[in-house]
Amino acid sequence: MTQPPSRVAGRDPEPLGPDSLTWHIFGDWRGLLIALWAGSMQNMHPELGAGVEQHSRFFDERWQRLFRSLYPIGGVIYDGPRAHATAREVRGYHDTIKGTDRFGRRYHALNPGTFYWAHATFFVSTLIIAENFMGGLTESQRRQLFDEHKRWYRMYGMSMRPVPDTWEEFQEYWDHMCREVLEDNRATRDVLDLSRIGRPPLLARLPSPLWTLVRPVVHRSFVWLTVGMYDPPVRERLGYTWTPRDERLHRLVGTAIGFAFRFVPWQRRYHPRARAGWRRALGKEPATAPTVETPPRNLPPVAERSRPTHYVPAEHRPTG
Repeated sequence: MTQPPSRVAGRDPEPLGPDSLTWHIFGDWRGLLIALWAGSMQNMHPELGAGVEQHSRFFDERWQRLFRSLYPIGGVIYDGPRAHATAREVRGYHDTIKGTDRFGRRYHALNPGTFYWAHATFFVSTLIIAENFMGGLTESQRRQLFDEHKRWYRMYGMSMRPVPDTWEEFQEYWDHMCREVLEDNRATRDVLDLSRIGRPPLLARLPSPLWTLVRPVVHRSFVWLTVGMYDPPVRERLGYTWTPRDERLHRLVGTAIGFAFRFVPWQRRYHPRARAGWRRALGKEPATAPTVETPPRNLPPVAERSRPTHYVPAEHRPTG
C-alpha cells in the first residue's frame, strides 16, 4: 500500500473542519457509551495491552483519565490550525511506553502498526456511534468517514504505511485484526470489569451506599451494551454469547437513546473541546481563543503530573 507523506514541502497536514462528518459525530457525548468498547478493543492488541499493563495507572483513576483524555484526543479533530500541534503532543505521550511483555515480545506504543490500531478504533468508533445511536449511515457516508480518518491520522506525523488505501481494504484489515491478531488479556478484562468502579462525576452526590447497590446494574448494563457492538469474532474470543433477542433489544436501546438526544440542544451534545471548535468555526468565538483544557477535577495525582505519559495543562504542571 502506498500513501502520500504526512507532510508535503514542509507544510503541516490540513486539519478536519466543520464540513466533515467526523466533526458531527466524534465529539458527541453519546461517544461515552462506547468507552468500554474502545478501551477493550485497543487493549486487545498485544502491544497496546502490554503497554497498558506495564505503564498505565488508568485503573487507579478511571473516570478522571477518561474525561481528561477526551480533551487532547478531541483536539486533534477540533483544534483547527492548532490541531497538528495537539496531535504532536498526543504522539509525545507515547514516547516512553515500551518494553517486553510476559511472552518475551518487545513492544513500543509508537510502532506504526500499533499506533495506527488505536486510531483505527477511533475511526470505527465514529461508525459505531452513528450506526447505534444516531440513526445509521449510508454507504457513501461510511466511505466519507474512512477518507476523513486518513486525513485525521496524518495530523500525527506517523508513517502512513499501515493505513489501508481504500474502504474495502480497511474492512479486510479490520476483519484480519479481529480474527487473527487481537487477544484476550488482562488489560482487556480490567477495562471490562466495572465491579469496583467509583461513582461517575454526574453521580458525585449519590450516597456511597446507594452507589454500591446500583453499581452491579451499571456494570452488567454497560458490558452488555459493549458486547453488542463487538464484531462476532471478538465476542467469541472473549467468550460472550449474543442471542437474536439481545440484538433486538440492543437496537431498541440505541433507537431510544437517539430519540432522546433530539431534545438535547445541539451544542450541548458536544464535549467542551468539540463545542469550542464549533464555536470558533461558527464565528461565535475568535479563531485565536485559547483551547479549552481539562478542569482540575480530572487531573492525575500531583505526584504523577510530571510524567511524560500524562496530558496535564501547562498551568497545572509542577514547576520545580
